[in-house]
Amino acid sequence: MKNIDIRNILKVMMLALMLLPGLASARDRSPVEHPLDRPLVTVHKTPWCGCCSQWIEHMREHGFEVSVIEAADLGPVKQRVGVPAGKGSCHTAEVEGYFIEGHVPAEDVRRLLAERPAARGLTVPGMPAGSPGMERPDGYVQPYSVELIGEDGSASEWARHGEASGH
Repeated sequence: MKNIDIRNILKVMMLALMLLPGLASARDRSPVEHPLDRPLVTVHKTPWCGCCSQWIEHMREHGFEVSVIEAADLGPVKQRVGVPAGKGSCHTAEVEGYFIEGHVPAEDVRRLLAERPAARGLTVPGMPAGSPGMERPDGYVQPYSVELIGEDGSASEWARHGEASGH
């Protein structure tokens, strides 16, 4: 019986020796990016929308991880996440418990995630020219507001873009 115990001990020791080089190299590697550094944005869009795809690229370029779900009817998604009537756009995204409706700039999403207000999410109603995903070759940005939708469905201005001040 003692021989079996010694063999098991030797097997465990051999296994530990085999794993040590892997542990050392893992320790020497640069730190793994924490998931919170790259928030996951799940985008619901129709298969044929090009500006939605451009907004997705905008979000990726600004450090977000993006997952895409295509559907012909986005109404049920908008209703589930609480997008108020008249505040919709061509795509609906979800990130860390908030909705992002339409062409909201990545900087406004970052601010939302940093400040964490009691709200349903952000929206850019419609599809303003020059907003992310709706860029124009001449660089024109139609003035527009990003609205914060409160838990009660009320809207308040979160940010403005396209002003002469360069926002």
